[in-house]
Amino acid sequence: MADNIQGNGQEFGKMRRIFFPLYAYELKKAIPMGFMFFCILFNYTCLRNIKDSLIVTGSGAEVIPFLKGYCVAPAAILFILFYTKASNILSNEHLFYATLTPFILFFGCFAFFIYPHLDILHFSRETIVSWRASAPSFLHWPIAIIGNWSYSLFYILAEIWGSALLALSFWQFANQITKTAEAKRMYAFFALMAQISVLLEGKVGEWCSNIRTKVPAGVDAWGTSLKWMMGIVVVLGIFTMLIYRWIYKCVLTDKRFYDKPELPGNTGKTKKKMPLWQSLKVIVTSPYLALITALVVCYGTSVNLVEGLWKKQIGLQYSNPNDYTAFMHKFTFYGGIASMVMLIVGGNILRICRWFTAALATPVILLMLGASFFIFVLFGKALTPFLESLSTTPIFCAVMLGACVVAVSKAVKYALFDLTKEMAYIPLDEEMKVKGKAVVEVVGGRFGKAGGAWIQSLLLLIPSSTYFTIAPYTFTIFIVICSLWIFSVKALSHRVEEITEKSEKQA
Repeated sequence: MADNIQGNGQEFGKMRRIFFPLYAYELKKAIPMGFMFFCILFNYTCLRNIKDSLIVTGSGAEVIPFLKGYCVAPAAILFILFYTKASNILSNEHLFYATLTPFILFFGCFAFFIYPHLDILHFSRETIVSWRASAPSFLHWPIAIIGNWSYSLFYILAEIWGSALLALSFWQFANQITKTAEAKRMYAFFALMAQISVLLEGKVGEWCSNIRTKVPAGVDAWGTSLKWMMGIVVVLGIFTMLIYRWIYKCVLTDKRFYDKPELPGNTGKTKKKMPLWQSLKVIVTSPYLALITALVVCYGTSVNLVEGLWKKQIGLQYSNPNDYTAFMHKFTFYGGIASMVMLIVGGNILRICRWFTAALATPVILLMLGASFFIFVLFGKALTPFLESLSTTPIFCAVMLGACVVAVSKAVKYALFDLTKEMAYIPLDEEMKVKGKAVVEVVGGRFGKAGGAWIQSLLLLIPSSTYFTIAPYTFTIFIVICSLWIFSVKALSHRVEEITEKSEKQA
């Protein structure tokens, strides 16, 4: 009875408004959406940790900018071309299945077939070394990418998973079935449920990495860990599709949650869809979407500049792939705690403050924390005697400081950046929610990371360059990008608040 009264417009109690601002009847929609987000984020976190371990310990951290800039970005463009074409043919439901299935097939195949046969499928280490010795310096890192091609392919698909399934498919679906007024309460709840998966993945991944202490002598411990982790990825991928199907059958047929005459993306619409080229033209010429793209690109570029240098420090501290992965899983666990705390705080900021205030928090915090990390790396050697007296080293301190910077930055991203960005899509029409979001999230997101990668890769092409020698230049560029990000938030805020207010009045 109380829930019905609240559903008719009365306010929540003070504590419930802070921690759980949902009505009881809304759990039918909120819990399955949260579980769906849970599965996708668990897999994303697991894949992110493994892809870095494979590349940093197998090919070197310097390979990452070349992969992101010259492999992931073109792959993202190909993906978006197929995706936008498929969106004209398939219903949203079948489009989701068609997007997810190839990923889980590859990751299962990698652990159970490709990795056990690397000695046959990969070039030998001697061959790669001889190629690099006879090639110009600017080809050294591309040769490493080709020589360890399966690791590179794993990295590319793991990167695209974050854009294709997390940023695009899930949030596109959420935006189609959620009203603006609901989003202010539900989106933080979705993200909070998903962050539980980050904590769980941290512990599960750490357990899988520690299998090396339990396998018999002569057994590939890292291969065993991969089978466990990729097996979980495949199972949760299948479970995600089952949840999606249940939402279509049992939630979207309930008029309390979805009152439109047709299901999202129903191909039976009488409205003729725009061809791909025309859709892209509208997207490119839309100032509104251009500003959202600017936010995504600035975030991706600035974070990539910080993470590249940080991952180099981790690679120096942990050269074994199982040790590297174990550290990343521990980082994931504590980062998940920070994200959950920030989601509770951010959810209330989102409901209380203006869109501009909530959106501004991410670039400002990342600018301050990222600057502190760069300064420590650049001048940390001067502290070597003092740090050695504390039984530690500048590299270990840089790893820990970088972990804090990245963890807090991601926590703020999940709690405020993602939620404010997704709210900006809600007032758009169905065509722009599907194709506009696809271009912004997949292409814009990839080009954001590729931007940082291109900057670093070009600097690394200078003979004898390393992450340390290019750090002063990347630091300067980092400050410029964050400043542009802040200006973009200011420019977009007027448009978002105007159309959101108009949409709420119409509702």
